[in-house]
Amino acid sequence: MVPIFQGFWAFVFAILISVSAKTDEPDVSALNVMYTSLNSPHQLSGWKSSGGDPCGKSWEGIKCSGSSVTEIDLSDLGLTGSMGYQLSSLTSVIDFDMSKNKLKGNIPYQLPPNAVRINLAGNGFTGSVPYSISQMADLKELNLAHNKLNGQLSDMFGKLSKLTLMDLSSNSLSGNLPQSFGSLSSLSTLYLQDNQFTGPINVLARIPLDDLNVKNNKFSGWIPTELKDINNIETGGNSWSSGPAPPPPPGTTAIPNRHENSSDFNKSGLSGLAIGGILMGILIALVILMALFSRKSSSSSHYLDDEKLSHCRPFTPLVSHELSNSRHYPPPPKIFKDRRSLDSSSSIDMKSLQTSPSFHPKPPPSDLVKPLNESEFANRLGRRSTSVCATVFTLADLQAATGNFATGRLLGEGTVGRVYRAKYADGKVLAVKKIDSALLQSAGPDKFSEIISNISKLHHPNIAELVGHCSEQGHNLLVYEYFRNGSLHEFLHLSDDYSKPLTWNTRIRIALGTARAVEYLHEICSPSCMHKNIKSANIVLDAELNPCLLDCGLANLYQRTSVNLGIGYNAPECTKPSAYTLKSDVYSFGVVMLELLTGRVPYDSSKPRMEQSLVRWASPQLHNIDALAKMVDPGLHGLYPPKSLSRFADVIALCVQSEPEFRPPMSEVVQALVRLVQRSSMNKRGDDASASRRMDDDYF
Repeated sequence: MVPIFQGFWAFVFAILISVSAKTDEPDVSALNVMYTSLNSPHQLSGWKSSGGDPCGKSWEGIKCSGSSVTEIDLSDLGLTGSMGYQLSSLTSVIDFDMSKNKLKGNIPYQLPPNAVRINLAGNGFTGSVPYSISQMADLKELNLAHNKLNGQLSDMFGKLSKLTLMDLSSNSLSGNLPQSFGSLSSLSTLYLQDNQFTGPINVLARIPLDDLNVKNNKFSGWIPTELKDINNIETGGNSWSSGPAPPPPPGTTAIPNRHENSSDFNKSGLSGLAIGGILMGILIALVILMALFSRKSSSSSHYLDDEKLSHCRPFTPLVSHELSNSRHYPPPPKIFKDRRSLDSSSSIDMKSLQTSPSFHPKPPPSDLVKPLNESEFANRLGRRSTSVCATVFTLADLQAATGNFATGRLLGEGTVGRVYRAKYADGKVLAVKKIDSALLQSAGPDKFSEIISNISKLHHPNIAELVGHCSEQGHNLLVYEYFRNGSLHEFLHLSDDYSKPLTWNTRIRIALGTARAVEYLHEICSPSCMHKNIKSANIVLDAELNPCLLDCGLANLYQRTSVNLGIGYNAPECTKPSAYTLKSDVYSFGVVMLELLTGRVPYDSSKPRMEQSLVRWASPQLHNIDALAKMVDPGLHGLYPPKSLSRFADVIALCVQSEPEFRPPMSEVVQALVRLVQRSSMNKRGDDASASRRMDDDYF
């Protein structure tokens, strides 16, 4: 019995070991892709192109902690090819060493996001230093020496306060050193020799360097005095200026010596008494400002427009799995450079609306903020197929909430009317679209009621719900939710590079969600419903950056206007309103996808004549891989999967064809975008064929 008992426990122990050693699926998938990209080398014993257990089976060069891969050391193995495009999934990798191999091409747009040490030296990498390094806040050592890297360094070093060693030597890097070098507060070793850097090296004076090599570049100016006491410094082979360095410009303070203590600095700078006087003055000024602000706040009305006080609309970007976790995401959004675009109605939390004495709209399902898989999406449509009566507002109520439609409450002016912010005393906010009365005068008294009836029947996760309406004293008003994040147009065109949270996966999700909304209008509604005004300004984004299409059900009003859409969105056949068809909507949606891909507006008169029309400029290049890479929105900083980019461009090319009959129906566009997601998720997670038939929410 004892041997049997011992054998039983040995079996249980073996099972426990095998379970605990099972490697995390994202790590396995990333290593599978890497193995294939490295041309399946025989040197990597144990590695597989699909599946496997790197931690349990001891793959060559792989070390783990529990079920997570923590170290990849494949140095000096004669490896060829590339490292694959799923390195961002290796979130537990601390050490990443691929040095002394024969790898070529660009360094992948993403590297293990939480790496502490990265060594890619001694390969044949071309292109530039990947911008994603800027988000690796834990990085301590970076070695990219002895490659063929070129171009200028981006200003990407502001977050790398833990970096102690950086070796960029023996490449072809050029341009001035970025000012963010000055943020490398822990850097002790810096090798820049044998490149083509130009300009001064003054920015290095603030870094606590002990070992610096800048030989054989094209640096100019003077070597800062602060660098001359470095233990090891090499500066030969540059174009340094001769003679004594000029004094600092008037009004500037010299950089203190790196090894001087604070008391020495006080002796050579301001006295303690002077510093105390300055601090006292600042304190008094702050007290005065606070008193003034308090007085202003207490006297303001409860209609105070807090969003107008600051255009920096905070939100939480939905970061895709292309990027690492949130602490490595680019800086938080800065102030928008312009006010809201036209036709940008936006929304608030519907739960708070229930407490308003004026209306009691039905709140949407709480799970709408999450991306939906195919079965959930079908169920959602089934649950929301019935019509919901919109609340009737009084004109007096809306006038009070909008300050009598004051100019200061104007959000934008669109094709059929103006949009205003309606803010209530308890803080609730709505968007009110005031229909141009001239559009309804010749249509008869029942036309507005017909429009309300049609809009009220539209229920879809990606279509803005009608909250209520009002028709009094010649005023015809539609009331919608208010989306604080604003429109897609704003994110793409009115914000600076650092306030764009739209990662590649987020853009694909916006395209897919909008496509589903249009598919619902075209192929699920009976009779079919044309939109006639699809554009980025009519796509608003909720708190999770899910898209919501505005102005659905207003096509009959557009029929009465002289212009259907904004310039650049019109399909070639739309020479008059009556010529508009469902395929014209498809074209307009294709233009929106082009905006997502390029970051450009549909029509830009400031560009050269051949580039003013986005469709005319982009269409011939959508199937050219090299040209396509140059078209991508610079705001993405190269963070996108090349294959996904190419497939997305293929969908765009189909939609913006000049002949309507060749454009696909929206159901095919949706299927194409779903397949794009499925292919990416299969590559990323190694899912089997059955899993590939469902939407992979994790891709987003």
